[in-house]
Amino acid sequence: MDMLMNLIVAVDKNWAIGNQGQLLVSIPEDKRMFREETLGQVIIMGRKTLESLPGKQPLYGRTNIVLTRNPDYKVKGAVICSSMEAVMQELDKHTGKECFVIGGQSIYEQFLPYCDTAHVTYIDYAYSADTHFPNLDMDTGWEMCAESEEQTYFNLCYTFRMYRRTGQSVKK
Repeated sequence: MDMLMNLIVAVDKNWAIGNQGQLLVSIPEDKRMFREETLGQVIIMGRKTLESLPGKQPLYGRTNIVLTRNPDYKVKGAVICSSMEAVMQELDKHTGKECFVIGGQSIYEQFLPYCDTAHVTYIDYAYSADTHFPNLDMDTGWEMCAESEEQTYFNLCYTFRMYRRTGQSVKK
């Protein structure tokens, strides 16, 4: 597979990503950045993430790959895969495009070893949450290489961060 693999995620200060199947917060500028980064590219998600999208439908203008344990799962406009191997084979069909892993927790955990770049919207607030993303600040295998100026949305402060894999992969 010669595709650039990225992941894109919004986390709170505890690296939480969701609660009861929903995002923690919806920030218009984060949504805009997500749309700009992923439009025309390949996105990988789990079934629960797909079902949390508007209308439970694949995202327009992207190749949607859904990884689910249910081999009978079908959704119009999405490629359904029931194994990591099937996803990797599907990615081989999309040379010249970038791939973005968009969640949820178990999908991020499975694909993190294959990703080189992480686009993280870091929200300076702690939410009540039941799903988390690995804390890249505590993983020597990753380093933050860029961070935006602090942004605000009502009373929330957040930054856009970019992490790159360092080649090491030892947790601190």
